[in-house]
Amino acid sequence: MPGAIHAEGLVKTFGDVRALDGVDLDVPEGTVLGLLGPNGAGKTTAVRILTTLLHPDSGHAEVAGLDVLTQPNEVRRSIGLSGQFAAVDEYLTGRENLRMVARLYQLSAADARRRADELLERFNLAEAADRIAKNYSGGMRRRLDLAAALVVSPPVMFMDEPTTGLDPRNRQALWEVIKELVAGGTTLLLTTQYLEEADHLADSIAVVDHGRIIARGTSDELKRRSGGDVVEVIVRDASRVEETRAVLTRLSDGEAGVDTHTRRLTVPAVGGAKLLVEVIRELDAAGIAIDDIGLRRPTLDDVFISLTGRTAEDPDLAADAAGEAADTHPHGKNAPTAPDGGAAGPAAARASRTTNPEEGSR
Repeated sequence: MPGAIHAEGLVKTFGDVRALDGVDLDVPEGTVLGLLGPNGAGKTTAVRILTTLLHPDSGHAEVAGLDVLTQPNEVRRSIGLSGQFAAVDEYLTGRENLRMVARLYQLSAADARRRADELLERFNLAEAADRIAKNYSGGMRRRLDLAAALVVSPPVMFMDEPTTGLDPRNRQALWEVIKELVAGGTTLLLTTQYLEEADHLADSIAVVDHGRIIARGTSDELKRRSGGDVVEVIVRDASRVEETRAVLTRLSDGEAGVDTHTRRLTVPAVGGAKLLVEVIRELDAAGIAIDDIGLRRPTLDDVFISLTGRTAEDPDLAADAAGEAADTHPHGKNAPTAPDGGAAGPAAARASRTTNPEEGSR
């Protein structure tokens, strides 16, 4: 039985750019799928199709059992969406923004006031509730946008890099909100470049690159694909990085990886703690000073690099991303409208303003 979010063979092109190249997704009800990928990999394009803001060239998708192409209005009533960029009315106060969204969802005036007050407290905006939103900081606008996405408790939520611009305290607070939603039965598709976020929240993870899903699994399953534990060393003197790499490579069965900017080296920890002791002894004998050393499990960053060959923020993809963003700009040819020519619905209408022509990922 298909999950609450289900897609088969999604294809979308923008000129010569193949943003999606046969993407399949299935998210069981009440779970979180983390959709990871470098800038320009296709993440936001997939979200925009699943939320009815963009039509695929081919393929089929259902959300909450509803076809995104033939039942877009019904889909929009069943979802919540927070896009990459805060979509708030700058000339309304924070409180007025939330009440407006609540009324668009057809809550009564009294319920709209109550819900707005609850969300303002939940997202640490109560003290700024009656300030005009254009005077908010970037992080405050982001929190207001997230609060607006949660005015109702939809069965399916889409969050496209939701914690971008949030400080650690507010990021942790949002994580708790997400956990509460999922515990209550909400299904969530989350795109993020904070890989620890997917590690912390996602029941399963799909890695997308060049418009294709290249890996799926739980966090632990993906980490096992990139190998076992690693020894990580931070050298004090950058001039001795190469010498340290030679030591690590000689002691381990694998080639040592090097980040010259941070003076960080990693090597597969064959033998575990025994190798760590040998590395410390050899570096000390060679007189190589270190700032830090430890034995750790692979992170999702390691998985990302091993699967895609690059980091999450590869600048080589910026041109492709900008081209796709220009084609999906809300004032362009793909701006969302309901089939009857009416409004696209609260979630879709807000999200239609969140794709910037300079957007950094698909």
